[in-house]
Amino acid sequence: MKQRVILHCDANNFYASCECAQNSNLFDKPVAVTGNPQKRTGIILAKNNLAKQYGISTGDVIWQAKQKCPELICVSPHFDLYNKYSRKLKEIYMQYTDQVESFSIDECWLDVTDTQKFFGTGEEIANKIREQVKKELNITISVGVSFCKLFAKLGSDMKKPDAVTVISEANFTNKIYPLPINSIMGIGRRLEKALSKMNIETLGDFVKIPDSILSKKFGINGTRLKQKLLGNDFDIVKKFNEYDEVKSIGNGTTTIMDIKNIDDMKSVVMFLCDEIATRLRNKKMLSFCISASLRSSDLVWSGKSKTLNFPTNTEKDIFKTAMELIKCIWDLTSPIRSVRICCSSLVDEANNFQINLFENPTKKSNLNNAIDKVRKKYGYQAISPLVSINPKLINQDALRLDKYDDEI
Repeated sequence: MKQRVILHCDANNFYASCECAQNSNLFDKPVAVTGNPQKRTGIILAKNNLAKQYGISTGDVIWQAKQKCPELICVSPHFDLYNKYSRKLKEIYMQYTDQVESFSIDECWLDVTDTQKFFGTGEEIANKIREQVKKELNITISVGVSFCKLFAKLGSDMKKPDAVTVISEANFTNKIYPLPINSIMGIGRRLEKALSKMNIETLGDFVKIPDSILSKKFGINGTRLKQKLLGNDFDIVKKFNEYDEVKSIGNGTTTIMDIKNIDDMKSVVMFLCDEIATRLRNKKMLSFCISASLRSSDLVWSGKSKTLNFPTNTEKDIFKTAMELIKCIWDLTSPIRSVRICCSSLVDEANNFQINLFENPTKKSNLNNAIDKVRKKYGYQAISPLVSINPKLINQDALRLDKYDDEI
């Protein structure tokens, strides 16, 4: 079988790099993209290399970062700008292959196995892309080159910024096995803690664990991860715009002030449900299951789900069910800091389902279509639910900084 050549391209300090590329006055200064301290999002979201040199880290509170670097320039996030640069990056990648799979707004895998005959070896292609991005977009990327997705991703993390790292079948054991166990995706804090108790500190230690022990302690995911670390990773790089089936659509936010009464809770929940319903309709999907989760001011999460008799994609249905769930898990005594609503058990709306005999589906569909048309023409904020949002609780910037998922 032909050996695959896969790249993982990761834009360096993406948010901060986009801000500096857009504003030349920032280019030689320590810059951080931050939230608003008055909206509970007053942390460092991203920083450039100059800011890193002062020890500033993502998640630092702004005042702490300013203590490390009084000259730090803080800018608010501009998500339209980051999406614009993300699209431009993909346009460059698409010049080298149509197998371009997004991992996040600033990361992509590329399979260049069949295009080497046009552009050179994987390492040569990686360097060509790196130089083209720097020249055309004025930002830098790091690229990992390998024979599988996992090692390509690891390679892009090993040398930053503006660098290329090759991990081949011949050298991968020497390059990656000495690395800490948390160096790869798939090993989170909980698994890392469990492995530490077993004196497993490096990737090399992990692959020495017998399959019987891995399977017993961590299930099939443990043995699968071991196989990948042994080089047996055959995950394909999807073609551009080829996605897995969406399994859930949800949204959540941390409010500016704690929620202490039912009216404020209703306004936040309606705000989230309206947006979720719009995304469901855009994807032409219906949901059979609604979930609601709350996080109290002392950071304790609680949640509950309900399966519906009839699938829905309307904010009224989602809101009604979400509030029923919230009343079951919240007794109004503990202030609420964060709210999340999620729709799952999704089905295509083109399928035929038994309808609710007590509602007029045609009338509801016409109303939803009218709302979506108005928003498409005049913008999302052109029409809103009757339940008004308290500006002291939530704002669009805060929403976009928080959880916002179509999960697969």
